[in-house]
Amino acid sequence: MADSWHRRTLEHRSALFAALTTAAISIGGMVEIAPMFSMPIDTTGISNYTPLQVAGRDIYVREGCYNCHSQMIRPLRSETLRYGTWSRAEEYAWDRPFQLGSRRIGPDLMRVGGKYPNAWHFEHLRDPRSTSPGSIMPSYHWLIDDKVDPADITASINALRRLGAPYPADLDVAASMHADAQVIVDNLATAKVTVEPDREVIALIAYLQHLGVDGRKKWGDGTTADAAPVGTPAEAP
Repeated sequence: MADSWHRRTLEHRSALFAALTTAAISIGGMVEIAPMFSMPIDTTGISNYTPLQVAGRDIYVREGCYNCHSQMIRPLRSETLRYGTWSRAEEYAWDRPFQLGSRRIGPDLMRVGGKYPNAWHFEHLRDPRSTSPGSIMPSYHWLIDDKVDPADITASINALRRLGAPYPADLDVAASMHADAQVIVDNLATAKVTVEPDREVIALIAYLQHLGVDGRKKWGDGTTADAAPVGTPAEAP
C-alpha cells in the first residue's frame, strides 16, 4: 500500500512536522490566552492583604496548605451548593502567587473568611479533630509558640510592592501587624483563649478570615436559585 500524502510530506520530515505542530499549538494557545488579557477586571471592593494577612499567607504557603485545600470554586451547582458563590478573576488580583490548589483532601477555602469564629480556627489548628471529628489534617500546634518576624514581612511587602501591590512607601509594617493582631487576640480572650499577638497562629487566622469576604460582599453569598448560603454545613475544614 502506497504511503499517504501525510506520511510522505510530513511524517518523514521530522523538522517540518515539529515546526508545524509547534505553530498549531501556539495558535491554539493564543486563541485561548489572548481574551484573558482583554477582559476588563474590576477590582473595586477587593481589598489588598494587610501586613498581618501577608504574614499569614506566607505561613499558609510555607506549611503547604495548598496541597490539601483549593481556593477556587467553579460555577457548578455542586460547587456553589457546598462552598458558596463561585470565584471571580478579580478576587485573585493581589495573590502572588495564586493559591488555586490542585486537589481537595480538605474542603475549598475560597469562602472560609467569616464562616467560623477566630476561636474555632485556633482550636482547629491546634487540634483539628477537636472541631472536625475524623479529620486527617495534622496538628499545627507549633504556630501557637512560634513568632512572626516583622522584618520578614517587611521584605514580603517590599516584594509585593514591586509587583504592583498598592502599599504606601511609609507603611509601618510592625505597627500595623500589632494593631490587627491585638484585635484577634482580644476576640480570642472572650472565648477564654490566651495567646500573644506576635504568634504565627494569629497571622494565619487573619489570613483565613480574609478569604472570600470581599467577593461575598460584591457578588452575594451564593443564595441564588442555584446556590446555598456559604455557611451551609457541608464538610468541616
